[in-house]
Amino acid sequence: MEQMTQLLERARDGDASARDRLLEITYDELRRLADSYMRKERPGNTMQATALVHSACVHLLQGEKIPGNNRGQFLAYLAKSMRNILVDYARSRGRLKRGAGRRREPLADQLEIAGAPNSDLIDLSEALDRLALADCRKAEVVELKYFGGLTNIETADALGISVATVERDWDVAKLWLLREIGDGKSDDK
Repeated sequence: MEQMTQLLERARDGDASARDRLLEITYDELRRLADSYMRKERPGNTMQATALVHSACVHLLQGEKIPGNNRGQFLAYLAKSMRNILVDYARSRGRLKRGAGRRREPLADQLEIAGAPNSDLIDLSEALDRLALADCRKAEVVELKYFGGLTNIETADALGISVATVERDWDVAKLWLLREIGDGKSDDK
């Protein structure tokens, strides 16, 4: 953890070797996240986990500033980058509108809650964007835990809040997202 914080500081100061080292020590974790994302994708998806990780790393390397003050914030940034890449990819493949003959994956399976309606990545992403407008911190909790794969403790540390607050925000955010997404039948919100 301390090594990561020091590397982040050095990379922000322009140390290219620190930036490279950051990517090196987080690559396996990013690959694990990407593998998790790809398991949630529907069959026939042509994007590979390695391509997803590399796209997120390229996005990071093109940025002027290294994001985050600690491991959690840094990984959250990369997780959000991967989420955006997947959503953009899905949209470019013509999956923006609901339906279109695609098989839906239950949101309950993705968020590990029983009795949830069906959804997919684009629906979840759009609902998460709406949640961010209503309550930014709850949206950040979802991004860190679901898209970033962080634990409650890591999420609390990244956001500077208590673990109990993370747990409450996570519970409320899941319910809010389920209500927003509903059964996939929408009035084009």
